[in-house]
Amino acid sequence: MKLSAAITTIFMAVAASANPFRPASKRNPKSAYMNKLVKGAKATRKLEQEIDLTSYSLKFEQCQFVKTYSDELADDEDSATVLATQRFVIFRLCPEGYCSTCNYNYGEYVIDLETYLEATVQYQQELQEEMCNYCEENCVNQEADEEQEDQQEDEDGGRRLQYNVDCDTCYEECQKIENMEENGYVDATNFLECQMIYDPEDDGREALYAGPICASYGTKIKIGVFTDEECMTVDASKDVEDYLKDGDGYQMKLSHALLKTIYAEDTCISCMEVQEEDDNGDGDNQDAPETNEMCRALYEEAAKCEDSHGFEGAFYYNNGNNNNGDNQENQYYNQEAQEELVCDFISSLQSGTYDETGEIIISGGSSVVGGGSKTTGGQKFALTFFILGTVGLAVYSAMLHSKLTKGGKADLSTQGGAMA
Repeated sequence: MKLSAAITTIFMAVAASANPFRPASKRNPKSAYMNKLVKGAKATRKLEQEIDLTSYSLKFEQCQFVKTYSDELADDEDSATVLATQRFVIFRLCPEGYCSTCNYNYGEYVIDLETYLEATVQYQQELQEEMCNYCEENCVNQEADEEQEDQQEDEDGGRRLQYNVDCDTCYEECQKIENMEENGYVDATNFLECQMIYDPEDDGREALYAGPICASYGTKIKIGVFTDEECMTVDASKDVEDYLKDGDGYQMKLSHALLKTIYAEDTCISCMEVQEEDDNGDGDNQDAPETNEMCRALYEEAAKCEDSHGFEGAFYYNNGNNNNGDNQENQYYNQEAQEELVCDFISSLQSGTYDETGEIIISGGSSVVGGGSKTTGGQKFALTFFILGTVGLAVYSAMLHSKLTKGGKADLSTQGGAMA
């Protein structure tokens, strides 16, 4: 299957996937457009047998904007463009303990940025809250006793409890989180949905909006400034922090501490559900490990590329010994049929086909922007060199032609005199 055909087919079916934690907005024309991509590359109905991902960890790979033609925008007389911006995240499920060397038995997936952020940020917020609760109960309010003194020590000698609570540092960390706004900071995760940050009122300027963007060639996710209420057109010349103020008019700054946890380099988030210790603190009475809600939600919604990477947790591996062959074939046929298409699409995103704003990059150096083209310095130099070279050759050719013509006439005159 040709890559161009795969990209065309996917984007004809792509649509802004519904948020698993809230109903899709009817005002957003992109929701139906993106939903088809995700549905086109996954099982056509909910899993009848849940997949076990407890031995895997989620690893962020890349964030990528893609601009594609939109029928809705083309029919909108008030729209200044016919290109809709789609936002994708590529992530992997790596075997536990192989986060930095995730090169076999892994799955690779693509999902819309909104769904990825909702699932991962909510999960990290819950862990953060649980960490602070444990810190308060076990490190601040509870008196030191023999049981607490016997807690396992970490490499720095600090006591560590469930949820990786470090009693030597957790109180200070939780105080920073609780008093963030009082200290002049706004959590960047407050802008996961597109929202206005500058209301022009009567000053004649344009309204500005804030929302997540892909940064540092897709290796990071930050909050950027947009010029439209759908957060499709990025204004890279503006900084969000220039428009953040508290109720008293004081300038505020963004805190990316929580947002960084979902894209940190060579960092994985375990798919195993964190469980509380039993009354004895030994964990003997804990239930069997389960896949956490974050990994389950992302796995079900994402388009999948698994077979080529030897992923042993795939649908058809887990159900290979299932005697209900007809049901298995009906349930997972669509996933297997679409897998090559999804793998091609993921490869196109990873190969640098698009820049950070979603524009297509041509020949690695010239990109189409707003109907025009950008020419690199090297291309300008080469073009100038060839033009000057062509002009020089033309002048030299004219001079040579002139000399030959004069020389020919002189020879004929000499011959004519001799014969006479």
